Parts: sequence; structure tokens; C-alpha cells
Amino acid sequence: MTFKYDKDNLFKEFEVAKQKDIKLSKAKTQDEKENDYFTNRIQFMKDHIELKAKNPSYYEFVKVNFDNMLKAYESVNPRDYFYNVVFGVTYDQKRRQEEAEVEYLGKVDAI
Repeated sequence: MTFKYDKDNLFKEFEVAKQKDIKLSKAKTQDEKENDYFTNRIQFMKDHIELKAKNPSYYEFVKVNFDNMLKAYESVNPRDYFYNVVFGVTYDQKRRQEEAEVEYLGKVDAI
């Protein structure tokens, strides 16, 4: 029987890497700690890129583009990279947009 990754296995491995990065951080809030260091998450991507090249059958049941994820985590601000790809704006810009929408809806409901 050959080993096959599934989504749950990858999420668990990624969470281990993320927790290791959080432990490296001296930041105060959980959000800051999660977005401070990416050393272990970058290594996670590199390891999977290498393993997938050697054993593509391991990834038969998952569709993950580790190359793009590595590119994101090696960027200056991975969270902004993801938000730019998905929404076309940075995390802070998206947050301000959502706050403005909530404020606007609150005013509309008050009418």
C-alpha cells in the first residue's frame, strides 16, 4: 500500500509548522505572532515541493500549488500577498472596506 496525502494530513502538518513559527515570535498579540515568522512554513512548502517532485503519487488526492504558496510566504507580507491575489487589495484595505460597509449598513438600518 502506498502513502497518499489528504487535505487533513496537510492541514495538520501545516499547523505544526505554524505553531513552531509562533513560538519564535516575541510579538504580543496572537495575530501578530501568527504573522511574524514564517521560517517553518516556508520549509514546509519547500519540503513538499521536493517530495511532490520525487513522489507525485503521494499528492494524487489533493490539489495544492506549493510553488505559489512558497512565493506567498517568501514575500514581504504573506497576508497582504494572499489578499492581493484574492481581493486585489491589502489586508488593511480590505478590513477598512468591510468596516465602512458595516458602518454604512448600520446607518441604513437606523433610517
